[in-house]
Amino acid sequence: MKDNNSVRYWLMTGCVLIFIMVIVGGITRLTHSGLSISNYKLISGTIPPLNEVEWQEAFDLYKQYPEYQKLNYNMNLEEFKGIYFWEWIHRVIGRLVGLVFIIPFLYFLIRKRLTNATFKKCLVLLFLGGFQGFLGWYMVKSGLVDRPDVSHYRLAMHLTTAFITFAYTLWVFLDLTFPEKKAVDKGFRNLIRWGMAVLLVQIVWGAFVAGLDAGWIHNHWPLMSDGKLIHETVTIEQNPVWKNFVEGKSGVQFVHRYLAYIVVAIIGVIWWKGRKRDLDILQQRGVNLLMIAILLQFVLGVLTLILQVPVWLGVLHQVMAFLLLATITFTLHRFSK
Repeated sequence: MKDNNSVRYWLMTGCVLIFIMVIVGGITRLTHSGLSISNYKLISGTIPPLNEVEWQEAFDLYKQYPEYQKLNYNMNLEEFKGIYFWEWIHRVIGRLVGLVFIIPFLYFLIRKRLTNATFKKCLVLLFLGGFQGFLGWYMVKSGLVDRPDVSHYRLAMHLTTAFITFAYTLWVFLDLTFPEKKAVDKGFRNLIRWGMAVLLVQIVWGAFVAGLDAGWIHNHWPLMSDGKLIHETVTIEQNPVWKNFVEGKSGVQFVHRYLAYIVVAIIGVIWWKGRKRDLDILQQRGVNLLMIAILLQFVLGVLTLILQVPVWLGVLHQVMAFLLLATITFTLHRFSK
């Protein structure tokens, strides 16, 4: 039988692994571990240094690049091992995700377990997974030339693609779980689509904040520094003015900070309008969970800001963004099929 439970389990396993990878990626970013491995070896790179000689060789290679030379010149070998671990485990999980997607896909293809529609969707998933791996390498490369940090643009592409890959994998899983067709309330569905689009924009600016370390300034709420709604540095760090909102620390945090209110408002409208409709149980749960998730995420964002981004809270904020995207994906699916 095509599109059986094995295919669904495979897709859900992929979702879980992407979720774990995003968590580890967040830890890697917040511990500034992402540039600790400056080369890329697809096979041999899965094995970490196994003795002191190999560790010293890895450390000597790290010393050749800007992060060590400009920031971590006082780092010793033991400290290097700490940051190496997170980048190494992040890459290993990435390889595991690739294997989990490719090998079962080939098996299901040979055994003819996939319908034409699911086959095409899986091809999109394979492309997204490969593109995500390329973006990871492309991101790291930007921090090995003349600056001791990766491009925040490339970081945003890498992170956002991971979120989109997860959401699309979950969508395909839901297509197989709920194959029945039903009437669609197009107006309400489109409202949820707008909510999802704005949420993805917010995720992009969250990545900008992470990439520019913009969470360590203006650590007040609800106002910015010095009791101001809009701090003067929002528009003067970069020239021309528009660059402040994509490259300036204050401007990027300003967008992420106030866009959060818009996301909350849109989801609040979705929840309010959903209460007035005759919804089935899954639709009702989706709308309610969406409201709970956005409120939790908003609180976590505020705490992350005012506590100056402790690693555990920064990771939790990113995890909650992931769960929020999963919830809105589920809710949109229930109002789209």
